[in-house]
Amino acid sequence: MANSDYTTRRTFLGLAGGAATLGAVPVVIVRPADATPAVLLSAIRNVVGEANVRTGKVKLDIPPLVENGNTVPMTVSVASPMTADEYVKSIHVFNERNPQPNIGNFHFGPRAGRAQVSTRIRLADSQKVVAIARLSDDTFWSTTADIVVTLAACTEEVI
Repeated sequence: MANSDYTTRRTFLGLAGGAATLGAVPVVIVRPADATPAVLLSAIRNVVGEANVRTGKVKLDIPPLVENGNTVPMTVSVASPMTADEYVKSIHVFNERNPQPNIGNFHFGPRAGRAQVSTRIRLADSQKVVAIARLSDDTFWSTTADIVVTLAACTEEVI
């Protein structure tokens, strides 16, 4: 195929630069939509279905005040003997205001030893974080934490 049959990258960039200089190309800023409390509840229902979620058994260790939302340390643990008869099947972590409400899903078995997850997460703004554990008897237990973020994450703008 000859060069005259298609636009080269250099030609395209030259034309786009010239058009931008003349103001012919609008600049579009794209931001992901923030989640809402309704989106949070919908994400939780996708995991638990119609089951009742009780408070307790789950411990969420996360700082109540973070300076930078780009890297927030978090540990979720569940009090369980982790035996063949009684163990934690999974831990699910949700947030209220990030573009994606489900932070993570972590699955366990009785041989895991303990039901604990430590990681770092991003928080777009001050918000509620919810941790839900599903036990081997198919009951769901939860805890929540309100986090104040002074410098938000997840808000990069594309120009």
